[in-house]
Amino acid sequence: MNSTTRFKLSAMMFLEFFIWGAWFVTLGTFLGNNLKATGSETGAVFSTQSWGAIIAPFIVGLIADRYFNAERILGVLHIIGAVLMYQMYNATDVSVFYPYVLGYMILFMPTLALVNSVSFNQMKDPEKEFSSIRIWGTLGWIAAGLLISYFFHWDSKEGTEAGLLKNTFLMAGIVSLALGLFSFTLPKTPPKVSSDEKIIVSDVLGLDALKLLKDRNFLIFFISSIFICIPLAFYYQNANPFLSNIGMDNPTGKMTIGQASEVIFLLFIPVFFKRFGFKMTILVGMLAWAVRYALFAYGNAGELSFMLILGIALHGVCYDFFFVSGQIYTNSKAGERFKSSAQGLITLATYGVGMLIGFAVAGKISDAYKAADGVMDWKMIWIIPAGIALVVFLLFALVFNDKSKAEIEPKTV
Repeated sequence: MNSTTRFKLSAMMFLEFFIWGAWFVTLGTFLGNNLKATGSETGAVFSTQSWGAIIAPFIVGLIADRYFNAERILGVLHIIGAVLMYQMYNATDVSVFYPYVLGYMILFMPTLALVNSVSFNQMKDPEKEFSSIRIWGTLGWIAAGLLISYFFHWDSKEGTEAGLLKNTFLMAGIVSLALGLFSFTLPKTPPKVSSDEKIIVSDVLGLDALKLLKDRNFLIFFISSIFICIPLAFYYQNANPFLSNIGMDNPTGKMTIGQASEVIFLLFIPVFFKRFGFKMTILVGMLAWAVRYALFAYGNAGELSFMLILGIALHGVCYDFFFVSGQIYTNSKAGERFKSSAQGLITLATYGVGMLIGFAVAGKISDAYKAADGVMDWKMIWIIPAGIALVVFLLFALVFNDKSKAEIEPKTV
């Protein structure tokens, strides 16, 4: 890969995840402060990510893979996304905001697959080359959080009271427009499938991989993946509002510690996986969710603020040890024929079905523990997902007994 192509792909990844991190992290705080949304309304808004994940395979599989170059579709989706972001910026009521965010997520979620497709198309050895490109995405997410907290101060007490968090949508929209235009300069990535080839919906959705569920242990893993996404949804929906509400300074900037830890712990996955196997690795990931939420429940923004920072820093263990090791396990069980469809099925189960349930549960729990004067019982709001994660951990520990070891090639970032 020449230096020009490497620069373009790195910039694409940086901007792609900058856009997502620029508004999604502070979304819960914005909805509560600016639009006065209830917990259930907030859960419905966050669930648009899940609807986007469910619909994304149709856009990529039925359009991108058959009719148009991936980089052109990427450009069009981000330009339309910029318009929707501007409408979200102008919205003053959650009922007006919801249709725009739903439309946006239906268009944005497919771009996550498209940026990967554009990248892989330029690589001779993706196993070695992709991580050095993908890391720029994580850096983009971190950069967005740092700008919001330490440069613009939109998430400060004064900023949130003044309603400045709406500016995150304007910033994301401007960058979305920039990436949309930039996408047309990216290396050409033509369709992979002939437009004349018969469309098989089961292939598009990865339903062929359902055959893997005949394996008892894979079925247990599959079900556990859905249920562990319930506590995951609590983090996306409530972490930023929680940190802002209890008075932590620069909450969005501090939450980027989670992305930094994600990069660090990714390096430990190959070693841990080979030494202890899949079951122990994924159990550590599950337990980390319970520990993280316990830290949130009993920490505070004063003398126990270290507990909150530690909880944020556990994101690398929570995400990498469960989701990344789960992808590796799925890959090892699928075999050559079902590798792609199996990954698609797990994504549909987790970011689609699992988090759809999770956001609904998180919304109802938030409403249940919000007093008439608006004061939130954050301790209970975090204890409940901690308990859910602990139950999933115990059940998985007791019933999963696959002793085979999935092979993993160490990857550096």
